[in-house]
Amino acid sequence: MTLELIIFIAAVLFGIFIYWRESRNNGLYRFFNKVINSKALQMKPEDKTGFVYKQSFLLRLVFVGFLFLIGIVVVRFLIPIDVATISIFASMIVGTIIGTYLANFIFKSSEVIEEQTDSLEDIMQDTIEKGKDFIEDLTSKDDLEIETVKREQPKVEEKSARERLKDKGLL
Repeated sequence: MTLELIIFIAAVLFGIFIYWRESRNNGLYRFFNKVINSKALQMKPEDKTGFVYKQSFLLRLVFVGFLFLIGIVVVRFLIPIDVATISIFASMIVGTIIGTYLANFIFKSSEVIEEQTDSLEDIMQDTIEKGKDFIEDLTSKDDLEIETVKREQPKVEEKSARERLKDKGLL
């Protein structure tokens, strides 16, 4: 179980690496596209599609599964020990697919943050100014209300201490 968990985490990192690498350069995919397809069906020069970059889930699954299948066959011939089991194979595929989607989420988030940075600064400045105005309004209203309350209250004439003692019958 520990080996599968380690391989799963490594596969997630490998998926992030593959996605990042293909987002920068998709030369291998272009090569296979030129070899397999006719001139009319080949990719346009501005097309950024790769094996996992900008692909649907099913095609990602096929390409990643095929990549690991080739890798396992090579490992089986090089190392005669039975290391590559079905559970490890599945962990590698699932981890790599999750890694590609995680990398996609990170790239999309960073693009949105870069686009919204200027507008976020403007929104923050507007919010701070509105907050300052609101606080000034509150403090000025409170001061006015306190002054009006003080002016409105008439002074009630109080009895002196001697008269109060007489009322109680102590003097």
